[in-house]
Amino acid sequence: MKYFSKPAITLSIAVAVATLSTTPLAVAQSQAPIKVGFMLPATGTFASLGNMIENGFKLYVNEQGGKLGGREIQYFKVDDESDPAKATDNVNKLIKRDQVDVLVGTVHSGVALAMAKVARETNTLLIVPNAGADVITGAMCAKNIFRTSFSNWQPAYAMGKVAAERGHKKAMTITWNYAAGTESVKGFAEAFEKGGGKVTQSLTLPFPNVEYQALLTEIASQKPDAVYAFFAGGGAVKFVKDYVAAGLNKTIPLYGPGFLTDGTLEAQGAAAQGMITTLHYADNLNTPRDNTFRLNFAKAYKTNADVYAVQGYDAAQLLASGLKAVNGDIGKRDQLVQAMRSTTVDSPRGKFTLSPAHNPIQDIYLREVKGNNNEVKGVAMKALADPARGCKQL
Repeated sequence: MKYFSKPAITLSIAVAVATLSTTPLAVAQSQAPIKVGFMLPATGTFASLGNMIENGFKLYVNEQGGKLGGREIQYFKVDDESDPAKATDNVNKLIKRDQVDVLVGTVHSGVALAMAKVARETNTLLIVPNAGADVITGAMCAKNIFRTSFSNWQPAYAMGKVAAERGHKKAMTITWNYAAGTESVKGFAEAFEKGGGKVTQSLTLPFPNVEYQALLTEIASQKPDAVYAFFAGGGAVKFVKDYVAAGLNKTIPLYGPGFLTDGTLEAQGAAAQGMITTLHYADNLNTPRDNTFRLNFAKAYKTNADVYAVQGYDAAQLLASGLKAVNGDIGKRDQLVQAMRSTTVDSPRGKFTLSPAHNPIQDIYLREVKGNNNEVKGVAMKALADPARGCKQL
């Protein structure tokens, strides 16, 4: 029989006590909530869009019992005010002050570019649930940056193809002079001119200016075959109404990506009726997955879901796929990212995968406004992948 001296016994007890005392702490830390930081617009032109994205994200989490990968989710919020000048300070509030594990944002492409820059520098996981800035999944692509929405190029390119196929030869474009607008009209022009058309003039005004009258007068004087417009939120409401008030819709068809009419139809009223748009979602897809989503969203928030709600919902789905693969251990970044990259997202819009640059490869629908719905007319382009020009990081 082996005997231990008193000091040895004391040491053994001390070690055991220390082990027991740290185990609950270690367990508690491993089960701490995942911190999700929302950087979305809560005021201004895009406030309603930010609200729909947040509600969509939270709906999916609530459907999973409030947990993803077995971990509770804790939310932090910053109003980005759709102001690129404040973006770096705002995103650092979430990263440095709140120490979030995941960033979710935003709507405004200029703000999203600043977010992506900081996310790259700090290696913070970022999921973009709207902003379509091409460069985010182009030259700024990174392993830790994902998008569950679209690139500005995607719906615009599809509409350019549609406009050319409808026999239009001359088109004018109009948008705010910021990243989303300029990239959208560029995407439209690329496909329209490839199909034999010509963009004769590109009109812009500063964001978020909504004084359109002078530009509408210019359109009337030029008499193009068609007009392509990129606006969203309150700016889209006023533009569509002003276009009709000027009588332009009687002779010059107005086209645009779906943001022109998504979330804006009730406010646009009769002015929007019959408008044709292209987007990765529509109101009457009538699939079991979409019907269930729309019913649950309506029950939870007493309003109809739109594309922004879908994008937020899918941001949560994408995060869930990564957390499930690592059993909630968000510290296992490589495995988590690989799972997110390789997943198929069962979206209400239809299942989609991600490109190597982490942008959805998805169908772009042709839609027509009927009442308060953007009804699907068909698929403008099937499984359209963004070209990810300049992406060299992945």
